[in-house]
Amino acid sequence: MAIRGVTSSRREDMTLKEFKEWLKQFDADGDGRISRNELREALRRRGGWFTTWRSGRALRLADKDNSGFLDDSEVENLIAFAQKDLGMKVSAW
Repeated sequence: MAIRGVTSSRREDMTLKEFKEWLKQFDADGDGRISRNELREALRRRGGWFTTWRSGRALRLADKDNSGFLDDSEVENLIAFAQKDLGMKVSAW
């Protein structure tokens, strides 16, 4: 899975495994889930704009069980959001 297009200065591709590892570093409490605040920090660190709004929107669209968190089973939903709404490119290899 590769990410591209969050900012003009950080256009790099990642594999799915790399994306999950990158996201995991923002799991501040170590519970294996990503909260809205953790997702906001991830977007902010990549230089994203309107991170509060975008993280909320991403969570609403990707969090299929409405737990308020993104777990490993919902990462694909987050990737779909990132590709469509953030202009990111994600590849399986």
